[in-house]
Amino acid sequence: MSIESMSSYIVSDQSLLNGEPIIRGTKTPVRAIVEMWRLGMLPEEIPIHLPHISLAQIFDALRYYAENQSEINHYIEINRVPDEMVHPSVRSQKIPA
Repeated sequence: MSIESMSSYIVSDQSLLNGEPIIRGTKTPVRAIVEMWRLGMLPEEIPIHLPHISLAQIFDALRYYAENQSEINHYIEINRVPDEMVHPSVRSQKIPA
């Protein structure tokens, strides 16, 4: 098992999500936090929805994203749910990227 520390709270573990950056001690990818933030959620609100993650971890994930946008945007794109698989009632509410 090879775990690479990328910052205080961000690691990459090849055995989890094929090495995608995650929050240390969890299986939560940085992209999940970034996507919530990009939908307009304040960093302080994210732990309400992800109670196993601290505010410090949220800010570290957003800092990591600011420094590695192309990498995280790549993970967001390859994990995107195709439009045809999204229920029509939800699809009409989607916020463009």
